[in-house]
Amino acid sequence: MLPQKKSFIAGRIASLKYAFVGFKKLATTEHSIISQLIGLFIVSCAGFYFKISATEWMIQTLAFFLVLSIEGLNTAVEKIADFIHPEFHKKIGEIKDIAAGAVTFAALGTLIILTIIYLPKFNIF
Repeated sequence: MLPQKKSFIAGRIASLKYAFVGFKKLATTEHSIISQLIGLFIVSCAGFYFKISATEWMIQTLAFFLVLSIEGLNTAVEKIADFIHPEFHKKIGEIKDIAAGAVTFAALGTLIILTIIYLPKFNIF
């Protein structure tokens, strides 16, 4: 006998449960995610201190969560690669490097955004 299909609502609830399990796993076990969450906290404190605009808050938040999202995908790629080929392999290393490079693009973009938002607040120029 085939397994019964879940209703649409039950399927969405199950999907949310899995998503929160993944969120918790990333936020509690992955050092890069933990350090980026600490960075988000620090920059958020700076946002309150400097009273940044709603638009700046939106852009800053979007940039940080983009980095966190891509970091999560990078972690998934690394775990899949390690599962498929646990010992060192040149191609697996290349795949991991490319995934890490994607995180670097997002992080550099976020750094540029933060510089645009906060540099004028220091009245250096």
